[in-house]
Amino acid sequence: MNAMTRRVVIGTAAVSMALAMTACGKAGDDDDKGSGGDTKTIGLLLPENKTTRYETFDRPFMEAKIKELCSDCKVKYNNAAQDIETQKKQFDALVTQGIKVIILDAVDYKSTKSWVKQADKQGVKVVAYDRLAEGPLAAYVSYDNEKIGRLQGGAMVKALGSKAGDANVVMLNGSPTDPNAPFFKKGAHSVLDKKVKKIAYEQDIPDWSPEEASRKMSSAIDKLGKDGIQGVYAANDTMAGAAITALKGRGIKVPVGGQDAELAGVQRLLGGTQDYTIYKQIKPEAETTAEIAVRLLQGKDIDALADRKVDSLSGDVKGIPAKLYDAQAITKNQVADTIIKDKVYKASEICTAQYKKACDAAGIK
Repeated sequence: MNAMTRRVVIGTAAVSMALAMTACGKAGDDDDKGSGGDTKTIGLLLPENKTTRYETFDRPFMEAKIKELCSDCKVKYNNAAQDIETQKKQFDALVTQGIKVIILDAVDYKSTKSWVKQADKQGVKVVAYDRLAEGPLAAYVSYDNEKIGRLQGGAMVKALGSKAGDANVVMLNGSPTDPNAPFFKKGAHSVLDKKVKKIAYEQDIPDWSPEEASRKMSSAIDKLGKDGIQGVYAANDTMAGAAITALKGRGIKVPVGGQDAELAGVQRLLGGTQDYTIYKQIKPEAETTAEIAVRLLQGKDIDALADRKVDSLSGDVKGIPAKLYDAQAITKNQVADTIIKDKVYKASEICTAQYKKACDAAGIK
């Protein structure tokens, strides 16, 4: 659930042009660093591995696209496992090694300001991926996250149906350190506040932790009672799964929705325990980011790829080149036409023995 970059000026025009010309140069120039830095390596820093999407989709999509666009380019990859200091060390190490383009999906967007500023002074271009980092970014690629929140809220209202107006809804929001989380929450509130009886219990969940989501879900049940909850908004599928398990343990069945179309979430859709998820096409997001990174490495223009401008959340940096993708809310009825059609997962991966009957009913073979 619940996902860039920094802009940099390289010394002199002559050095800048030299770097651009050698960015995808001859194979054998692997040590072509010199004073200009590493002109054939792109740094890739992802924030965590609790959410399956990063290792399963984001990383391989980006690495493959970079290799396609620049056959002798390399990717130096690290995952911070949700630790800010770990990510800072990973980022600093890339800068020290002379790497001039870094794709950064920040653990804590506020912490990045000083890193990105320092990197910028050393001619490093930072591309913010999925989550808008602070600092002088070269580009940002993500989704329209407030719109995603509205899609989540609308899907919850639809799942509640005629009972929406009398419904008490529990909200388990994303991590406070994720800059996307407030937009998901704002978008969801803009719909739910008008359509349901009330938000009866609401918590932000640090690090998108499913364990914490489960504890908060149990607290909500203790506070509101078995009959006091009519729906649960979870900001991503991992937390939705945790909430569903907690609800089931207390004998409660109400609409629950998430985000990210994770494999387990899709299976829950088909099995009838989760009502909706948000399907975001990760491949175009990842591949656009990869192409922007390669172009920056080569000193090329990115205007055709980043077709809008955004400001940092602090307001300190204005006009960051950005590309924001749309998403869609899906139920079990849309799995065949989205997840299967786009080859996110194979039918064989989804339709294990436990879900074979549900897959047949949904037209998934």
